[in-house]
Amino acid sequence: MLKKGNKLYSILTGSCPKCHEELMYINNNPYVLSQLFKMHERCSHCHTKYKIEPSFFYGSMYVSYGVGIAFAVAAFVIAFLVMGASLVNTFIAIVITMMVFMPVIIRLSRNIWINFFIKYEPNSVRGQAE
Repeated sequence: MLKKGNKLYSILTGSCPKCHEELMYINNNPYVLSQLFKMHERCSHCHTKYKIEPSFFYGSMYVSYGVGIAFAVAAFVIAFLVMGASLVNTFIAIVITMMVFMPVIIRLSRNIWINFFIKYEPNSVRGQAE
């Protein structure tokens, strides 16, 4: 369903936003917390530099707010509306959801942020740097 060339592919897989050939992260598992923020400096296929400027990914904090709200709303709908939990239990479900999914939210936010600035170019040739 998700194919290369789609922004959603790069966002959900954590692949290079320009060529979709390599994963941006050294360890693709966000739950290895010691390596949560560790990224390759450049794509080995198209040589796109991931950290476009110093502190580039600080902007992803704004995106993480929206992504976090989406996860919290999903937890609310599941706990309160679907399962019929009390408000206190729903609040606890939201807090637990946010804690469990925080590494995923951080990675998704970084992926969304970089995809705002770099577009997919299927013919990115080795040796061309951005």
